[in-house]
Amino acid sequence: MQTRVSTKGQVVLPAPFRRRLGIRAGDPLDATINAGRIVLVPRARRPRKARIFSDPSTGLPVLSAGAGAPVLRSREVEEILADFP
Repeated sequence: MQTRVSTKGQVVLPAPFRRRLGIRAGDPLDATINAGRIVLVPRARRPRKARIFSDPSTGLPVLSAGAGAPVLRSREVEEILADFP
């Protein structure tokens, strides 16, 4: 995937990369140069606190990881559940 450097020196990480790694706006990244390449590595973050609440319209329980949590597509959920015992 290709991206560009802005006049301010900013680079946009493609959305599929951000989703796959769970990177959100404001997350810290460590930048290094290795063999002529720029390497960005996400810093470890605190785990999110999930909560369960009742949906007001259905009354069914809903699991929420909070605002800004990565959005999972149906295929990603299927992959996660396939590894669940």
